[in-house]
Amino acid sequence: MSDESHRPAGWAGGRGRGWAGGRLRSPLGRGEEQVIRQAATPADPEPGGLDLAAPADLDLAPVELAPAKLAPADLDLAPARPHTAPAPATRWRGQAERSGDVAAEWAPVAGRVLLGLVLAWFGYHELTSPGQWTGYVPVINEASQLAIVAVLVHGWVLFTLAVALIAGIAPRISAAIASVLLLEIVISLSVSGLSDTSMRDVGVLGLAVVLTGCRNQRLVLRN
Repeated sequence: MSDESHRPAGWAGGRGRGWAGGRLRSPLGRGEEQVIRQAATPADPEPGGLDLAAPADLDLAPVELAPAKLAPADLDLAPARPHTAPAPATRWRGQAERSGDVAAEWAPVAGRVLLGLVLAWFGYHELTSPGQWTGYVPVINEASQLAIVAVLVHGWVLFTLAVALIAGIAPRISAAIASVLLLEIVISLSVSGLSDTSMRDVGVLGLAVVLTGCRNQRLVLRN
């Protein structure tokens, strides 16, 4: 038996169908081999797309954010102003305003006490020496007993008003009653003509009127 009978099918001219140039050739055609090779090779990603088939090609490193840079205009680089002492005029003005506030707060108290002292002085002398004051009683004869009684009553009223004003008991009402009594004194003294005594009483009357309008006062026991 010759060797040709033992050669595989497709052998022709000393070359089998799957053998070409001393190499074993696939029994598939070239077209089929290209289709298989393309199927085994991953397709290229589309432009701008993400290739999910090759995760190793992705750059998954953490992104480092650069620190924000502030523009020089955003920074408050203004130099600190040195502490300077206030001007003498400003300092004196501030002290004058504080003094004015204290005076406005305590002036009614001072006026009330001073008015009370004046009334207390006159009330005391009218009570202790009523005969020396009967000449100021209008209409009534100064030598009569009725004039002495009128002086004593007037003295008690003045002394009571003085205590109320100094102690701060109903100071506005007390100042209003004192204003009425002082007005009566000024009128009775002005009948015979103006004098230094009548003008003095006019000033005391003005103080009593001012205290009548003072609503908020310190050192008051009862308004």
